[in-house]
Amino acid sequence: NPSRMTHRRIYETMGVRYDDVAQLPAIVALVKSMLAEHPEIDHNQTLIVNFNQYGASSLDFFIYCMTNTTNWVKYHEVKQDVLFKVAEIVRQHGAEFAFPTQTLHIIEGVAQDSHSTSEEPA
Repeated sequence: NPSRMTHRRIYETMGVRYDDVAQLPAIVALVKSMLAEHPEIDHNQTLIVNFNQYGASSLDFFIYCMTNTTNWVKYHEVKQDVLFKVAEIVRQHGAEFAFPTQTLHIIEGVAQDSHSTSEEPA
């Protein structure tokens, strides 16, 4: 029942590049601090910002907190503000958000095709 709601939840997972592993502890700490000071986040509710997993192409951390508002439009304004601030924190640390990538490790030398022959055609 929406009329009984007292908060709205922000729950987001974000990933930075594996190249940015050294910056991740500071990023997580600063994001948590930013949320703890944000006037639109309810500081009496659970607030979590933690490194969560080694993703396929990113180091993932998540944000879990509650807004002071239940108004749908205001909630999205608060969430947008939080996301922009997270992006700025990541940028300030010289890190970048990851996007799906795949690394190929090529072994030196050429593998021989099993269907080829070592003889030259006549």
